[in-house]
Amino acid sequence: MKIKVICVGKLKEKYLKQGIQEYTKRLGSYTKFEVIEVVDEKAPETLSKVEMIQVKEKEGQRILAKIKEQDYCFALAINGENPTSESFAQQIDQLMIQGKSDFCFIIGGSLGLSSAVLTRSNAQLSFGKMTYPHQLMRLILVEQIYRSFRINHGEPYHK
Repeated sequence: MKIKVICVGKLKEKYLKQGIQEYTKRLGSYTKFEVIEVVDEKAPETLSKVEMIQVKEKEGQRILAKIKEQDYCFALAINGENPTSESFAQQIDQLMIQGKSDFCFIIGGSLGLSSAVLTRSNAQLSFGKMTYPHQLMRLILVEQIYRSFRINHGEPYHK
């Protein structure tokens, strides 16, 4: 089994890097795991709708280049499904039973994901209606992936 998180932009904050490294190490007991960063498109603070779409499309092309045909992709999107940790773990387990072994989770940049990336995704996940910095979302996502493995293996994990 392989899991990759594809995200836009470089992670700069040391505390977030340390958290992700810790969960990456823990995930090594369960799966091959990697984080792939694609370059974020430089843009001014204020953009027209057309310029926003162009930025998302350029970032989307970079994301799509990292996805393989066999990857089952979860796009993080505010309007996606908002599962509990237990139902998310169950979904991963069911997909593995169905023969899926390569998973990819996609975190867009500050403007979100392009329509092409959302179309390519097999499922869309939301972590609620609140907005999180996409850098922090990486840590939250990796923790939830780790939690799902603990749940699926019947191992203790705080609730």
